[in-house]
Amino acid sequence: MTATKLHLDTDLGGDIDDLCALAMLLKWPDLDITCITTVAEEHGRRAGYVKYILQLAERQDIPLAAGADVSLGCYRDKPGYPEERDYWPEPIAPAYNPLDDALDLLKKSIEQGAILVAIGPYTNLALLERKYPGILAGAQIYLMGGYIYPVRDGFPQWGNDMDYNIQLDVPSAKQVIETCHPTLLPLSVTVETALRRAHLPGLRASGPIGEIIARQAEAFAQFFKNEEQYGKTCAGLPDDIINFQHDPLACAVALGWDGVAFEKVPLKVEIEDGWLYERIDPMGKPTRIVTRVDGNKFNGFWYNVVTGLKM
Repeated sequence: MTATKLHLDTDLGGDIDDLCALAMLLKWPDLDITCITTVAEEHGRRAGYVKYILQLAERQDIPLAAGADVSLGCYRDKPGYPEERDYWPEPIAPAYNPLDDALDLLKKSIEQGAILVAIGPYTNLALLERKYPGILAGAQIYLMGGYIYPVRDGFPQWGNDMDYNIQLDVPSAKQVIETCHPTLLPLSVTVETALRRAHLPGLRASGPIGEIIARQAEAFAQFFKNEEQYGKTCAGLPDDIINFQHDPLACAVALGWDGVAFEKVPLKVEIEDGWLYERIDPMGKPTRIVTRVDGNKFNGFWYNVVTGLKM
């Protein structure tokens, strides 16, 4: 059986769901992670974190490169980082390289027929399209982001402005959505997933990467208090929610996980007052989006893949 090829484009190092996604991919059977690129970088800091995880997994064979840096001036705000001493067991050196190294890896993955999954801002993809016009049109691309339908009752009633991956770099998001034929994993769907406090004992027992996820989850929970903010107020979420699993869901769907429903809609994207809006319009481009997810099923699925255990 031929392994599925996947390229991960990530802003790992902030919200912990990027790490949860990478941990899942490293355990996914019959998967060839062709390359990893980082985005919204700060002189290779995020690439340094990814390199550290790959070393723990003994997967230094996976090519890695730091991509678009904040110094390019692409971002609405400068992305922040949590305290490194709270999230990581030791100081981690950045892994800096020229931007073209990341674009070369993206090009190589597309030429190999890899699925491209972007779980951070879409800056690297936009820069790739500008360097190689037309390259995204024939690629299999899954984008974590989008806001087409409102959030269902029972979940956080977030609006379009909360769509971090798209709204952090609006021009790049518009270019990528209009240029390629992506599958969108909208925020209004991914918000139905959860990393739970009940997952932490199994994660700690699963090995060094699981231990780091649990460590970061504890720090994340202490700062964001999602158990109080959403677990106690949103009927559709578990009481012990620590974070949402936006990025792991995007990766799992790209690899064929079947607990979602799709719809193809004519989508038009427009920039208004600096914000991107995606609207269903008869004149829009047919775009495949995820419209429903079985969140509880996915929560258990992710836990099983990463730990080998069942809830």
